[in-house]
Amino acid sequence: MLTMTYEVLARRLRPRSFDELIGQEHVVRVLRHALDHGRLHHAYLFTGTRGVGKTTIARILAKCMNCEQGVTATPCLTCASCTQIAEGRFPDLVEVDAASRTRVEQTRELLENVPYAPTQGKYKVYLIDEVHMLSQSSFNALLKTLEEPPAHVRFLLATTDAKKVPVTVLSRCLQLQLKNLLPERISPYLQQVLEADGVEFDQGSLDALARAGRGSMRDALSLTDQAISYGGGALAASDVHAMLGAVSSESLDALMAALVKQDAEATMQAISDLAELGLDFAAVLDQLTSHFHQAAVHQALGSASGASHVGRLVAWDATELQLAYQIAITAARDLPLAPDPRCGFEMAMLRLLAFQPGRSSGDGGAARETREAKPEAVETNRTEHAASRPAQREAASPVPSAPCELDWHAVSESLDADMNPLVKQLARRAWVVERADSHLVLGVDEDYAPSVDSESVNALGAALAPMLGSPVTIQIRAGKPAQETPSQRDERISRQRRSQAQTIIEADPFVRYLVDKFRASIVPESVQLLGAGNS
Repeated sequence: MLTMTYEVLARRLRPRSFDELIGQEHVVRVLRHALDHGRLHHAYLFTGTRGVGKTTIARILAKCMNCEQGVTATPCLTCASCTQIAEGRFPDLVEVDAASRTRVEQTRELLENVPYAPTQGKYKVYLIDEVHMLSQSSFNALLKTLEEPPAHVRFLLATTDAKKVPVTVLSRCLQLQLKNLLPERISPYLQQVLEADGVEFDQGSLDALARAGRGSMRDALSLTDQAISYGGGALAASDVHAMLGAVSSESLDALMAALVKQDAEATMQAISDLAELGLDFAAVLDQLTSHFHQAAVHQALGSASGASHVGRLVAWDATELQLAYQIAITAARDLPLAPDPRCGFEMAMLRLLAFQPGRSSGDGGAARETREAKPEAVETNRTEHAASRPAQREAASPVPSAPCELDWHAVSESLDADMNPLVKQLARRAWVVERADSHLVLGVDEDYAPSVDSESVNALGAALAPMLGSPVTIQIRAGKPAQETPSQRDERISRQRRSQAQTIIEADPFVRYLVDKFRASIVPESVQLLGAGNS
């Protein structure tokens, strides 16, 4: 009996080289430059949500470093090293799932072979996935190796939660933040895949799958596999929506029309019709929230029409749209607390009908009828509102301050905690060379300079503008550190505090008794600074 082995799309289409990778151009650019100029960092930390390509990029980088044609940004993909890495059997690529190896004994066992030269390739590569799952003791064991790694070893770390990685480890890695892919990038790729496989589809099904992937190409491909099976070998928007428990824009037309007209009876009938379709009301609420957002964007840009499925919502004024969006967001959070999803959804819609800014309880539908009867008045008011914005922004702009000595350490610490890690890393590893009016020259170490991209430089300039009181342009200059960078200062302070802590511990009478009695010793790496984030 002949059996066919089917390989899922996410595995079959996993990129083998940087050229096949969809998105993440900012990360690929950094790695290409490092490979082309022989400036490979000893440790890379790839961060991002699941399915955006962290492990894939790490494996591609391992191929680039160990290809038999030499270190290159374009591996041959045909030599023994490239083939074995793709098949997961390359002896010098050690892949570890940190979630299943959290104990320090396992980490020390893993690192025992670090001093030994690679058996086949040029580099021995350690790929540690979900590295944030390691225990604190395991991080300490890894830190010692990261501080003084052998020349033939490279560490590729991946995590979905970089905030759980100790700062002492972060400071010794080149951190690369992977972005979520936009649906506009996922949809064309899905179309290319389906056309190559001869699968019938419509645009609505592609758009629904691209949105459902939520930035993850892997998740989008997995859902596409599921949708092909669900649709019997073909994709249709109605089938995909049913599979996802989502709702099409057309299915919401009656509900949105009822909300705009302030018609409670029509609103409840529209909800009843949605219930008969067997739709997930949480998904319906998400889609409705998305429509509120799109309508607000169209309105803010001065467009009275917008997309067909949100055009009628643009008739609402800005305060009504903002309130509607907030009510929907709050309802989504509270939906699990309702007696049942439909009940919670109905209360959210009734809340939208009940709370209308600028309208008294006896106003009824008069204000709505006035707006619908005179759309030109709505557009005139919106235009006047938009024209008033520049003056308001100008009045609120901070007064430029006189040039002064710039405390770069304080500037670095004041950056937003949610800022792109690449931008924060640039600030931490830089020092001020000179500042003249709106021009700022920052120095960076020669080894780090090739990793600096223009997007990070521009983003840092935008973040500094409110602090400095005026727009600022940044120029990067590579060289030897002329002064202590924030990153170097943090490392120095960390070493000093650990040294002081160890001195205090060693002087403790009870500790000295234990050392003398049991011939024990204090391991420096085991000293932890409580409440200080190990910094």
